[in-house]
Amino acid sequence: MNLLYLQRVLLLGLALLGLTGCALPQVQAEDRLFLSLDAQVLDTYQLTPQEFQNTTIGGISALAYDREQDQFYALSDDRGNFGPSRVYTLSMDFALDQNQQPRFENITFTGVIPLKDAESNPYPQGTLDPEGLALSPRHTLLISSEGDVSKNAPPFVGEFDRTTGQIVTSFRVPDRFLPDDANAPTMGIRDNLSLESLTINAPSGAAGMIEPFRLFTAAESSLVQDYNEDPAQPLNTRFLHYLIGQNQSTLIAEHLYPLDLEPPGTLLNGLSELLVIDQGGHFLALERAFGLRGFRVRLYQLATGGATDTSTILSLKGNLEGVAPIRKRLLLDFVDTGIEVDNLEGMTLGPRLPDGSQSLILVSDNNFNAERETQFVLLRLASQ
Repeated sequence: MNLLYLQRVLLLGLALLGLTGCALPQVQAEDRLFLSLDAQVLDTYQLTPQEFQNTTIGGISALAYDREQDQFYALSDDRGNFGPSRVYTLSMDFALDQNQQPRFENITFTGVIPLKDAESNPYPQGTLDPEGLALSPRHTLLISSEGDVSKNAPPFVGEFDRTTGQIVTSFRVPDRFLPDDANAPTMGIRDNLSLESLTINAPSGAAGMIEPFRLFTAAESSLVQDYNEDPAQPLNTRFLHYLIGQNQSTLIAEHLYPLDLEPPGTLLNGLSELLVIDQGGHFLALERAFGLRGFRVRLYQLATGGATDTSTILSLKGNLEGVAPIRKRLLLDFVDTGIEVDNLEGMTLGPRLPDGSQSLILVSDNNFNAERETQFVLLRLASQ
């Protein structure tokens, strides 16, 4: 082995050392938990209050998209005051603006599916408060209802025929979500802060009643037994994971979802929607706060891998040492967009846009207030 050869080996080793020590980016462990995503607001569309097939369009609290039929479904949270509890079908058209950016061109309501009980009757007024919606691979509507503590109407998750609107079955909600006393509950959901969100993860190509799929929902805010009265402490809520198969449903796990700390002057704060975005435990989450400064809405990416099963934990307040929560990363704060958003509650992945990008569509609940509009927001969701 001559001196020239040793010099070349030494120089190569130093070069490799420099490459590994300086040139490679340092990836943090948390970065590996999340997908590299970007969300960009493209357009908004205001739907003025209107009547459709003897119902008042309003209270849109959830949105879902059937890619095969190129059709949207919108859930109204009407408790029977402006028509029966119902789901609308609608179409959306998109175009390119003068800068070749996708925009809304038109939104048209095309049909109504009234929701009915097991006897094929409309639900009695005030007993159903539908908030979450997903389309199952077995051609049904999956709907979550907040219920009403004061009327002893419990929250529930039900499966409805997509054509007739009649309930097919319901899935058991854990007892810890059910109020134990309508007047002074010590456990269970808090009124109007219950099962606001719903999403599913179906295997690719799943169809019919054979392939099982996963269903996820969460309380909008903390349960009574989890509520922390200290305004300096953020609240925790519970995220449910079901496995749905033919003639059976199983609650697989429950996880802690940490809400943002409420801004000063907040009247309402919570998780308004969830959306599955892959098969690996990643979701989008919409958090909404309302107070003296109006609405503040934030879009998060979630990573559920490694989260502790909290189903046996009696209370999610106080010392929770050893409990790993669902991890979340801010994807978009609408305050930073310069666009004034309303009471955003619904979210779905839509069709490919005219420029080929993936659409993400949000919708607001106008609470049947004639002075407010139903607002649709169009975003582009892309990998960075």
